[in-house]
Amino acid sequence: MAFLNYAIGAFVINYILLPKLFYRKKYIYFLLTVAIIITVIIYIEEFVLEKIYYPDTRGTKFLGIIYCMLDVMPVITILTGFKFAWDASKKQLLVETLQSSVKESELQFLKSQINPHFLFNNLNNLYSYAIEQSPKTPSIILELSSVLRYMLYDCKEDYVSLSKEIEHLKNFTQLNELQIEERGEVRFDTKNIKSHYQIAPLILSVFIENAFKHSTASQSEDIFINIDIKVDEQDLLVFECQNSYLPLGNTESLSKGIGLSNVKKRLELLYPNAHELSIVAEENIYHVTLKMKLKT
Repeated sequence: MAFLNYAIGAFVINYILLPKLFYRKKYIYFLLTVAIIITVIIYIEEFVLEKIYYPDTRGTKFLGIIYCMLDVMPVITILTGFKFAWDASKKQLLVETLQSSVKESELQFLKSQINPHFLFNNLNNLYSYAIEQSPKTPSIILELSSVLRYMLYDCKEDYVSLSKEIEHLKNFTQLNELQIEERGEVRFDTKNIKSHYQIAPLILSVFIENAFKHSTASQSEDIFINIDIKVDEQDLLVFECQNSYLPLGNTESLSKGIGLSNVKKRLELLYPNAHELSIVAEENIYHVTLKMKLKT
């Protein structure tokens, strides 16, 4: 009967006081009410139950409040602690679920920003070629269709096959290369690219797009863009992109280029503590190096 007395008190604390007072940050009311419940438990045990079940021994005298507290509090603390720990576990799970949902929403938002920007730039290029009735217009439409198909249908997941991403980057580079024509040279090299590697889509294309943007905006000739992508023995992707530029051109915001804040945010979300990004502009060369730990 004594344990039932404790259990009823713990039940009131766990299912009434915790949600109604403690979790609503009414700490003073919570403590006062708990003190009243502990007093009631002690009174029932000392002056009711012991009088009934131990009339000739424990029921003959009151041993004092400290002794009673030492008798009651450990049991109440244990019973209440289990419920508190359970509630904390459920709350932590809810927080993690919400954080995951927020992260997913943010990633989808960041990814959605890429397509309109890319489409806007290339539709402008396509328009200029169409106005000139250039014979290259069909090839531009074909390349644009291939790139957009990848962006719209193959990039719905957080990670895609590295080989597919590289194929997309090649098409993407060829499409942008039409801006240069005979004014320079573009080199695209890959090494040790295997299909079992996984990578977040549409990250590297931002740096390639910026390379063309910087070079064509500041130079009318002698443009060069070098793109190297390889995977080392530690499953570490090493991406390097170098492009020429003239400081006298419209390149004062190189370090804040198109989509850079977007791609940096995506790297922080998808590759926390698993990537290293270096962006250096010196001696008429803009150099981007990105190292990231790939998934397999």
